[in-house]
Amino acid sequence: MPLLTMSQAINNALREEMNVQPNLILLGQDIGPYGGTFGVTRGLYEEFGAERVRDGPLCESSTVGFAIGVAISGMRSVVELEFIDFVGVAMDQIVNQAAKMHYFLGGQVKVPMVVRCPIVGRMGMGAQHSQSLEAWFMHTPGLKIAIPSNSYDAKGLMKSALRDSNPVLFIENAKLYSSKTEVPVEEYLIPYGKAKLVCAGDDLTMIAISGTVPEAVKAVNYLEELGISVELIDPRTLNPLDTDTIVSSVCKTGKLLITHDACKTGGIAAEIGQRVMEEAFDYLDAPIVRVAGLDVPVPSGNAHSGFVPQAEQLVQAVLRLMGKTPDVTALGNYLRETKYTNG
Repeated sequence: MPLLTMSQAINNALREEMNVQPNLILLGQDIGPYGGTFGVTRGLYEEFGAERVRDGPLCESSTVGFAIGVAISGMRSVVELEFIDFVGVAMDQIVNQAAKMHYFLGGQVKVPMVVRCPIVGRMGMGAQHSQSLEAWFMHTPGLKIAIPSNSYDAKGLMKSALRDSNPVLFIENAKLYSSKTEVPVEEYLIPYGKAKLVCAGDDLTMIAISGTVPEAVKAVNYLEELGISVELIDPRTLNPLDTDTIVSSVCKTGKLLITHDACKTGGIAAEIGQRVMEEAFDYLDAPIVRVAGLDVPVPSGNAHSGFVPQAEQLVQAVLRLMGKTPDVTALGNYLRETKYTNG
């Protein structure tokens, strides 16, 4: 299987579906000849032309509104927002219109559209360009939410989104765009609501989301050397959320740690933790732990690394849960020498 970056995998999914769906169009700022803010749509304008790959104005609300109109008229649209931080400008269109029209009209219309939202966290671009806002949308019935962490999942989830009749918020971590993993040449789709078991374990369950997955893999590998077996799960989609897989794992391990880049307060970890409390409280041997972003505006430059969870924090949190004391020097040396391989 070829190695593809996550950016290439999403591009492939869009190209393949545009070839088989003549009514599929792309909308967004700089997605035409420029190829998108992060190059994800590169080459599609030249292949499919300006009618199907449409550069839009610097107005997210109008672009998403146009996409909704296209969708309910029987076509399919994909909107690219430059940063998820700008989703607030289109909030009414996404939350009050796209998510609700099917219900408003008694199921008489469908809204087959995808809104691509890059998270530009872990890149030090400051408080207005680095936020992880996925939790906002878990509170909105009618929206499906995908948040892949690698190339394989990104392509499979995008293909599924482009076959769905519901509005999908497709959240991509720009820090992971260049990371590579094997992607089959043959067509495949990944169903929404099915988490990925990154690795099996017996001592503790760790849930990692988006940009925290690489850090979690580093932490799990180090903990394995210490004789601690961690079961690592990537939810891949937040709505629907695969609660069954998470609960089943916690029932086996008795301990749960959840990590994400978004601010801790009101983050995805709180919802996951509460679902586990409701369905697996009697199996817990210790309190559920959250390792998340700080409750402050995201700092710029190198200071950003102190805002989001790192592998070292995850290791220390696990060791505390296990009643052990970390060897800080050995941990630091290990992490400096370790590179993440996306998979």
